[in-house]
Amino acid sequence: MEEVLIKTHQLTKRYGTVPVVNTLNLEVKSGEIFGFLGPNGAGKTTTIKMLTGLMEPSEGEAYICGYDIRKQATQAKALMAYVPDQPKLYGKLSAREFLLLMASLYRMPKDVSAKRAEMLMEMFGLSERADELLEGYSHGMRQKVVLASALIHQPKVMLLDEPTVGLDPASARLLKDVLQALAKQGASIFLSTHILEIAERMCHRVGILKAGKLIAQGSPEELRQTVGHDGESLEDIFLDLTGDQESDELIRSLEGDS
Repeated sequence: MEEVLIKTHQLTKRYGTVPVVNTLNLEVKSGEIFGFLGPNGAGKTTTIKMLTGLMEPSEGEAYICGYDIRKQATQAKALMAYVPDQPKLYGKLSAREFLLLMASLYRMPKDVSAKRAEMLMEMFGLSERADELLEGYSHGMRQKVVLASALIHQPKVMLLDEPTVGLDPASARLLKDVLQALAKQGASIFLSTHILEIAERMCHRVGILKAGKLIAQGSPEELRQTVGHDGESLEDIFLDLTGDQESDELIRSLEGDS
């Protein structure tokens, strides 16, 4: 039986009286890649920050591998990895030093962490510049270092916020392959993305957030049944459910004027 590794119950975040995330209930099982979609400002990043313990919810609970992220933070964080949308790195460290630092924070044996770091740097094409300072890296290369550091301790849960930003097509494809391999090994992957094509190709299920409320979740095929249109792309389903069709209507009107 598949184990639930990510779970929220009535998870809510308010700023003043305004709910940014509103009574969110979802589950992500082992071996599953779950795509978290929504317009800008829908509450995706806020949700991920609550799942990581970086932000306190106003109400409700979040669990990682059965551990309450607020009450059992140490146990939960040892089993997860988080890749933010704008990662910050120590520019005066090399890629190798940064990976080994992350491994030490997870109390990995030095011989294990060294081998793991070498393997990850090779995988992400960082080996030739492994000992250069990170301050000289491009945004895309920094993103690769962050992804490698997130994988150093072989987490059971990965939380990724717009992970493909700044990656070239080959690196984005590599990320997809790595996440799918992790899922096959039993990990849970939770990622937010604006690129619906990636979500459709990669994710077993998706959830669509609008104004802090989860308005739909399921496989792309299940969502097609929800909107009642077979064969629609995930982008079409997203626009149908969020009502975010103003740009399409504008384009059609411009085409009509031409």
